[in-house]
Amino acid sequence: MLKALTRTIKGRKTNVLRQDKKIPAIIYGAGTEPKNITIDYREFIRAYRETGESSLLDLEIDGKEAVKVLIQDLQHGVLHDEVTHVDFRAIDLSKPIDVDVEIHFIGESPAVKGLGGTLVRALETVSIRCLPSNLPSHLDVDLSSLATFEDSITVGQLVLPEGTEVLDDVQSAIAVVTPPRSDEEMAKLDETVSTDVTTVETAKKEKTTEEEGEGAVPKKE
Repeated sequence: MLKALTRTIKGRKTNVLRQDKKIPAIIYGAGTEPKNITIDYREFIRAYRETGESSLLDLEIDGKEAVKVLIQDLQHGVLHDEVTHVDFRAIDLSKPIDVDVEIHFIGESPAVKGLGGTLVRALETVSIRCLPSNLPSHLDVDLSSLATFEDSITVGQLVLPEGTEVLDDVQSAIAVVTPPRSDEEMAKLDETVSTDVTTVETAKKEKTTEEEGEGAVPKKE
């Protein structure tokens, strides 16, 4: 359970909270009016690591009865990537919800290990609809089924919990393995890169010459 306190400080003044290892947050959603709250930074990080963004979390505000919430949105600092603000969405347990659930890749692809291919992860999350009680924390995708470069894993192949509906296109690829480049392809790639570099350098020289010409001071007659 994560504990929170009602917050009255707003705007730039919330930086004082962050300096004190607190996170300004807001809760909104089913059965609650939008409310500004404050949570402890360390407690939130611990809870977030345990539940992630697609698992229900008990949020107790001002010591009252806990509310079931999802972490709807996170904001991070520019310099240190620390969490600077959190949006919590209160959930009605009797109604289905739409959630993006993380994909966890497990196992190893024979096409990567044995054939030297490159694993391409096309999706990191998938959108599902279900009752909150059926909400999975993540969905496992076993890469061991990718034995050749023709194999693929699609959304339609996901193993979903009972009562869960996938919202994404079932034909969408989740993961594939691409074959290694041939020596000929690598040579062409190097040639293309070299040409691009030469073109950029020539363009820079021409631009510099033009700017010098424009900026030259005319001689007095």
